[in-house]
This record gives sequence, structure tokens and C-alpha cells, in this order.
Amino acid sequence: MTRTVTVLGSLNVDTTSKIERIPQPGETIASLSRSSAAGGKGANQAIAAVRAGADVNFIGKIGKDDAGHFMIDCLKEDHVDTTNISEDNQAGTGAATILLDQKGQNSIIVYGGANQRLTKTDVDAASDKIKGSDFVVAQFETPQEAALEMFKIAKANGVTTILNPAPAAKILPELLRVTDVIVPNETESATLTGIEVTDESSMMANYQAFKKLGVANLIITVGDKGAFYANENGHEFLPAFKVKPVDTTAAGDTFIGALSSQLKPDFSNMKDAINFAQHASSLTVQKMGAMPSIPKLPEILAVSK
Repeated sequence: MTRTVTVLGSLNVDTTSKIERIPQPGETIASLSRSSAAGGKGANQAIAAVRAGADVNFIGKIGKDDAGHFMIDCLKEDHVDTTNISEDNQAGTGAATILLDQKGQNSIIVYGGANQRLTKTDVDAASDKIKGSDFVVAQFETPQEAALEMFKIAKANGVTTILNPAPAAKILPELLRVTDVIVPNETESATLTGIEVTDESSMMANYQAFKKLGVANLIITVGDKGAFYANENGHEFLPAFKVKPVDTTAAGDTFIGALSSQLKPDFSNMKDAINFAQHASSLTVQKMGAMPSIPKLPEILAVSK
């Protein structure tokens, strides 16, 4: 069954400089190469979901500039519904500057721009799309108030909500109460709960902390080590698939999008959906760039057999 996913999130043009190592404060180093590509956590997650087989709607905001038109064209190329992406008159399209070292690790500077001007009114305009979805997905590169509005519409209409609290920030308590699944990485989870993630016991402690805040399902991604999930049916740590990374940009976003394309609303296939998402992420890190590196369904199925 094809899932319908509505993603609310950021649209950024990414500029990546490949360097030998991350510079020290005050240090100037040479860039080995430089490239630009479509990105932003929201856009990456939408592309990951649609390439993994979902029907995807997008709620977002761009500036009145060439970068915004570029982002729209990139989403349309993958058949993402861009009807609810609006233009802002006061801010430019979001952008990210990525420093990528030779080990495949990155440091990222993000300019929010029009992403930060997304409002509840923009979300309300997409209410029919939200009501017709199986899942809605949000992150924190757009205002939490917009995510809250989308989640409230979703919950009132039996739609499952997935929150990726990245980058980590203080979360509106009301947003957590309408979140069905929260998917932080280990650093974000520790930041939000105050409990450092070191082993499975500490992951369970994080789960109990989120459960007290109203979230019944937790998935913690732990980079190249794997992912942990916990809910009322049980918990398990699922090891990652070992590959040699080239660029880790968009690995987490690929996980979220791929997960939403496969997960059942009753979470009965949680383990299989996570493993599918980890296969997708393992392919992403073997290529350069954000959106260009996200795999399509046949590629994911080929490595998951």
C-alpha cells in the first residue's frame, strides 16, 4: 500500500566545500572543491519519502529568488506536490554552507531565511492535504508553531505524526503531546531529556522521559552504529549496515523519509521499517551532496534483500 506523507519543513540551497579537515578557530584553509545542490531537512525528507515509494505533499516557504525557483523545480522533478510552497516578500530562500572533510564528516551553517517565516496560516491552507495523509512529518528548521498546527490538524483526523527534533531546541510541550513518533539522534535526544545516550539502558531512560512528556514511540538514530526503538510493544537496538562513508549529509533525513514511506500507522512493522530506512541511509552516505545522494526504491530494495 502506497503511503501518503505530508512534510512540513525547510528548503535550502546547499553549498558544499570539500576540505582536508575542519579548520581551527582563526585558521584559513583551502577548499579542494565546491558544489551546490538542493537541500534543507524538509526537502531532503520529502525526496527520501517519494523516492522510497510514497506520495508526498510539501508545506514550506521560499524567497522570491532564483534559489527558490530552483528548489521548486527539484521537488517537482521527483513528483513532490509543491502546491503549498509559498513565496515570501521579505526573506530569501534558505541556504546552508557545508564543510566536508576527507573522512566524510561535516559541519554545517544554516541561513533560515524564508523557512523561518512559515506560519499557521500557511499550514491551514494545506489542511485538506494533511487530512488526506497517512503520516505528517516536521523538523525544527521551520517554526514549531507551524508544526504544532499541522500536528493538531493531523491528530484530529486520525493521521500519524512524526517529529524529527533537529536541530535540537526546547520543544513546545503541546507539540510533544500531539507527537506519535519522535526521532532524534543520540545527541538531540540527550539534549532534550538531559540523559546522555551511552548504551541501551540509557536509551530506555530516554524513552521513559519522552513517554512522561506524552510521546509513546521513540526512535534514536546513532549514526553508523544503528538505531534504537522503544514503544509499549517492546524495544530493540538494530545495528547499522557497514559501508565506507563519503558524505554523511542527509543521512538522517533519508532515514526519516524512508521510514515514513514504509511504517504502518499501527507501528506493527516498526523493526522492518527501521531496517529499510537504515539501508536507505547507508546508500546516501556513499554519495556526495544532500538531495542528489538520496536513493530510489529499486536501489534500496537491491541492498535490503
